[in-house]
Amino acid sequence: MCGIAGVYNYQSIKEPSTERNVKKMLSLIRHRGPDESGIYLDRNLGIGSVRLSIIDLSSGQQPMADETERFWIVYNGEIFNFPQLRTDLLKKGIRLKTNCDTEVVVQMFALYGSDCLKQFNGQFAFCIWDKVKKELFLARDRVGIRPLFYWSQNGAFAFCSEIKGLFSLDQIERSLNPDNLAQIFTFWTTLTPKTPFTNIFELQPGHFMCVNSEGIQFEKYWSLNFPSREELQATTLSDSLEEFDELLHDAVKIRLKADVPVGAYLSGGLDSSVTTAYIKDIDPQVLNTFSIGFKDKAFDETAYQEEAARFFNTNHTAFTCTTDEIADNFAETVWHTEFPILRTSPIPMFLLSKKVRESNIKVVITGEGADEFLAGYNIFKEAKIRRFWANEPNSKSRPKLLTKLYPYLQRLQDAPDFALKMFFGYKLNETDDPLYSHILRWNNTSRIKSFLSDDFADRIKNDNPINEVYKTLPDHFEKWSDLAKSQYLEATIFMSGYLLSSQGDRMAMGNSVEGRYPFLDYRVIEFCSQLPDNQKLNCLNEKFILKKLSQGKIPNSITNRPKQPYRAPIASILGQDGAPNYINEVLSADLLKSFGIFNLIKVDALIAKTRRQNIVAEVDQMAIAAILSTQLLYKIFIAEPIISNIDDLIHCRIIDGTKN
Repeated sequence: MCGIAGVYNYQSIKEPSTERNVKKMLSLIRHRGPDESGIYLDRNLGIGSVRLSIIDLSSGQQPMADETERFWIVYNGEIFNFPQLRTDLLKKGIRLKTNCDTEVVVQMFALYGSDCLKQFNGQFAFCIWDKVKKELFLARDRVGIRPLFYWSQNGAFAFCSEIKGLFSLDQIERSLNPDNLAQIFTFWTTLTPKTPFTNIFELQPGHFMCVNSEGIQFEKYWSLNFPSREELQATTLSDSLEEFDELLHDAVKIRLKADVPVGAYLSGGLDSSVTTAYIKDIDPQVLNTFSIGFKDKAFDETAYQEEAARFFNTNHTAFTCTTDEIADNFAETVWHTEFPILRTSPIPMFLLSKKVRESNIKVVITGEGADEFLAGYNIFKEAKIRRFWANEPNSKSRPKLLTKLYPYLQRLQDAPDFALKMFFGYKLNETDDPLYSHILRWNNTSRIKSFLSDDFADRIKNDNPINEVYKTLPDHFEKWSDLAKSQYLEATIFMSGYLLSSQGDRMAMGNSVEGRYPFLDYRVIEFCSQLPDNQKLNCLNEKFILKKLSQGKIPNSITNRPKQPYRAPIASILGQDGAPNYINEVLSADLLKSFGIFNLIKVDALIAKTRRQNIVAEVDQMAIAAILSTQLLYKIFIAEPIISNIDDLIHCRIIDGTKN
C-alpha cells in the first residue's frame, strides 16, 4: 500500500516547480508509505509515491514504467488477481522486470487502456502518465476502498491520496464549504465527489478520469446493481450456500498473498470470525489476531473475542480502550480523517492499528462489507418494522418492536408510547419514498445543523441535502426491492464515504497498516446483490446466509449471539473539566467566535446539558462529536499553516522523463 500525489499544468507553457510541490505533498502522507519514495518528472508534470512494501519488496519501486516506457504509474493498492494477469501478459510476449502488481497494472493499461479496470480484482487508486498523448489517467476501485482527492483551477491540476497533501500547495485555498458540511451533518459524510472543503474533490468509486490539454473528463466503469423484483432468481439456499462458500474462500485466499506477515481483526462478531475461520483453513500456521475492548461494558465484546481466539488458537493481542485515550487521541484522529466525525468510533480503530504496527504487521484482514451486502445493520430491520407499523399506524404494539433492535439505548427502552411514535414516526406513511429506509436516520442526524452559527445557517437555509440524493439515484432504482434500495443507499453513501474512509483506510494507514476486505471482493458483492432478499434478511434475522455458512466453522455462541454494532464511548469527558487542553481550547468562546461555524450560546448549553445528565441522548452525543471534530478540522487545516518537511524525502528517487 502506498500514497500517491502529482501536479500537472495541463494548459500552461510555464515550467512549474513540480519536483518541490510533489515532495511537499508526499512528505505529508509519508505515513502511508514509510519504506520508499520516488518521483517522475516531465514538462509541466510531476507524479510521485511513498511506498509501503508488501509484495516484491526488492524491485517494486515507483514510479514504474511499462515495457516501452511510454506509460509511467504511481499506484496505491493491491490487485489480488495479479498473478493470473501476469501469466496472461507473459503469454502475450510482454517482458516483465518485477514480480509486483504495479508493473502488471501499467502493462495492462498499455494493452487495454481503461478496459483494464474491469479485469482488476482489488482495491486501488492510481495515476498513469502517457508521455505521447500528454495525458493523465486516474482511476479508483469499485467501492472506494482507497482514496484519491484532486483540485483543478486555471489549467492546473493536482491530486493526492489525502487532502492535507493538496493543502501544502500555495495556490490552493483552504476553506470549509457550508453546503458540504450540511451533508456531513445529515449523512455522516459528503456525497462524492464533494468533500468538506471548497474546491477539493474526490474521484468517485468505480470511476476514472483523464486530464489533458482539452480539460478533464470522467467516466464510470462499474456501479452497484440489483435485479428488479421480476428478475430475482428463485435459487435454493443450499445452492446459494455452495456458491457463497467457494467465492468467500477464494476472496480470503487471494487476500493472503503478501511477502510480509498478515494478521486479522477479531471483533467477536460473525463477520470477523468467519473470515478468521477461512484464514485458518487456508493457512493453518500461527495467525496474529487483534481486538478492541472497552472498560465501559455497554460497548465491550471482550468475552466473545477471547472465545473466538481460543477456538481458532490464534496469537491474540487484546487492547482495552479507555475514555481518556479517546479524548487524548481525538485531534490526531481528525488529522487523519480530514472530515468531521459524528462518532468516536474511528479513534479506537486508530489505536488498534497502532498495536498492529507495533507487532510488525503491515496487513490485516477485516470483515467490512458483510453488513452492507448481507443486510446486517439495524437500519434494514428498522425499515421493515416501520413499513409493518405503517399498515396500522395507530397500533400500540407494532412500534414496540423497534425497541428490541436497540437494547443498548437505555433511553429508548424506557420511552413511553408517545415518545416512540415521536422518534420513529417521522414520515411513517410515506412508504413509497425511495429513500424511506434512511429518511428517519438522516432527519435525526440533521438536527446537528441547529448548532450552526447564524451565518452558516443562513448560507444553507435554502438547501436540503436529501434532495441531492434523489438526483443521484440510478434510473432503475424504483424497480428494486425495498431491501435492495436500502442496501444501495447504505453502501454508496455511508460505507464508501465514512466506514471505508474515516473508520477504515485513514485509521489503518495512519499507522502504515493495510486493511483487506474479503466481503468487498467485487465477485462477492455481485453475488450477494443477486440473492433473494430472504436469504439476507429472513424475517428479522440478519445475514441469514452467512449464519448458515458459519455453522461448524465458528463457535455457535458467536453465530447465534444478538447483533451488536461496533460503537465507542462518546466520552462525556469531552465536555468536562478534565478534558485535554486542546479540547477546552477549540470549544472556548474565543475560537467558537473566531471560526464562526457554530452558535456559541447553543454549544455552551449543549455542554452544560451533557454535564447534568447521566445518560446523554444519541443526537446530543453526535452533536458533541460533530462540533468538536469540526472545530479541530478548522484549526488544523485552515487556521494554522500546513507544514511539510521535504527533508523527510532525502532519499527520494527522481526520474527525469524530459531526458528520454
